[in-house]
Amino acid sequence: MLGGRETGLMRVLVTGSAGFIGAAVTQRLLDEGHTVTGVDNFNDYYDPSLKRARLERVAKHPNFICIEADLADRAAIETVFADHRPTHVINLAAQAGVRYAAVNPHVYVASNVTGFLHILEGCRAVGVKHLVFASTSSVYGANRTLPFSVHQGVAHPLTLYAATKLSNEMMAHSYANMFGLPCTGLRFFSVYGPWGRPDMALFLFTKAILRGEPIQVFNGGDHRRDFTYVDDVAQSVTRLAPLPPSSDPAWDAAHPDPATSLAPFRLFNVGAERPVPLMRFIELIEENLGRRATIEFLPLQPGDVPEAEADARDLSNVIGYRPDTPVEVGVKRFVAWYRAFYDV
Repeated sequence: MLGGRETGLMRVLVTGSAGFIGAAVTQRLLDEGHTVTGVDNFNDYYDPSLKRARLERVAKHPNFICIEADLADRAAIETVFADHRPTHVINLAAQAGVRYAAVNPHVYVASNVTGFLHILEGCRAVGVKHLVFASTSSVYGANRTLPFSVHQGVAHPLTLYAATKLSNEMMAHSYANMFGLPCTGLRFFSVYGPWGRPDMALFLFTKAILRGEPIQVFNGGDHRRDFTYVDDVAQSVTRLAPLPPSSDPAWDAAHPDPATSLAPFRLFNVGAERPVPLMRFIELIEENLGRRATIEFLPLQPGDVPEAEADARDLSNVIGYRPDTPVEVGVKRFVAWYRAFYDV
């Protein structure tokens, strides 16, 4: 269940505001007239200059302030909440990347678990009206029932990254239950587009093909992904922010629905609901670059899944919007951005 739509402009704290999704959400909120406090630690997991370039587009906006801070720094986050007193919080900061968790697991817990606790405590301290937080389609883990639905169980994550995001969902539910903090978790599916992360397939493939280097394609290329364009994701997030969840009176403890609760808590998938074969995705990159890829086929990676497809009907029913950017358009826009940004 959802509470009534809030009216008026919001005072929004966006964490990870220099990130791929965070920067797009920040820009959209500012375009809509809201005030945004952005928090990012600009870490070097990938090139910080790309993060700063994303924010240059809004750096001089009169309703935007950028704070360089780490979610794991409790004192810094307490100060952000005390000084700026947001009415709404959109938590998009996290240590991203599935495979990097096997190399540096401690940073995932520090950022994604301890950092998220600091966000929850900040929301509680200032009475935030709605916390929207990023989860991931990776929480579906060993589940093979397609399309993935928020009404399915997710007890078998296959990576530490997925486990930390699943922990966020459970932590948020506990705060919704104990303190009445309205929380909405969003499970993102393969977000792509201009200003994307350098560790993601579209960026890696484009870079390698332009350099004449081989691309690594896992599971022999037998993958299907629900690629979701970043602007569609940003629109979904900003439409949902003024719609805090309320208790679901139909929730049945004898047959618990994971997506709703007696507490003010909801989960949604954010996906295009149009899974694309990975080899078709590569073909689109080749067509837009005017070059063929040299492909190195490799086995399925530990923790990876062959297919992912979102059932996002719950979200589209609530916000009146469904991601509608075709992958052909999205890849074309990314390639044009990449060539212009890197002058190649």
